[in-house]
Amino acid sequence: MCTGAKSLEHVKQAIDIVAKQIEAAGIPIKNNPEIVVQNIVASSDLGAQINLNAIAISLGLEKVEYEPEQFPGLVYRIDVPKVVVLLFGSGKLVCTGARKPSDVEQAVEKITAELKAAGLLR
Repeated sequence: MCTGAKSLEHVKQAIDIVAKQIEAAGIPIKNNPEIVVQNIVASSDLGAQINLNAIAISLGLEKVEYEPEQFPGLVYRIDVPKVVVLLFGSGKLVCTGARKPSDVEQAVEKITAELKAAGLLR
């Protein structure tokens, strides 16, 4: 599912290219800068259409933002792991704010379990 190691290698290559360009402009660069993952964005598909109105009511207003007139997705804030999941009526979702791939997996498992428990996903 996850290609984190390959993506990290691409990040390192991009940093090397940018560092060389900055050095060429006369600005000294620290060798081997530390790479810290701040935000992983991932998408997934629940495999079925979902009713966002029912989900907004079921998940509770304190963790959900849903204003279909302004944005077609439901914004769901999860505390553990600390991520934000955008749910769409098509069943597709986007997870943002994760710091490691396992956060994404845990968030998708959590939202899937919550929707199934509420009878909103088969």
